[in-house]
Amino acid sequence: MKKHKIFTMAFSDVYPLYIQKVERKGRTKEELDSIIRWLTAYSQDELDKQLENHSDFESFFNQAPRINPNVTKITGVICGYRVEEIEDELMRKIRYLDKLVDELAKGKAMEKILRS
Repeated sequence: MKKHKIFTMAFSDVYPLYIQKVERKGRTKEELDSIIRWLTAYSQDELDKQLENHSDFESFFNQAPRINPNVTKITGVICGYRVEEIEDELMRKIRYLDKLVDELAKGKAMEKILRS
């Protein structure tokens, strides 16, 4: 079975688009990095290294120290799909990230985004 195109896309190619999206709405790169670190447990140095290495999404998530156990609290629709119903584990992780970025861009409080 052929891999979905996004799995092989470089995370570093999409990351600047995430930055643009949140900055257009008055949020910061630091806040974006914070939600990525919350989701993946990467340190800032490890996140920067993933960007430098041009890791694809599959490698980015497979190499993550751990996925935050509170991801099950991320619910709702992203790209026309209910994130909690996405069967493919990697696609669900990517959509969790998309959902968090959307919430950040929509002005949601960091405490709510990070499910604290």
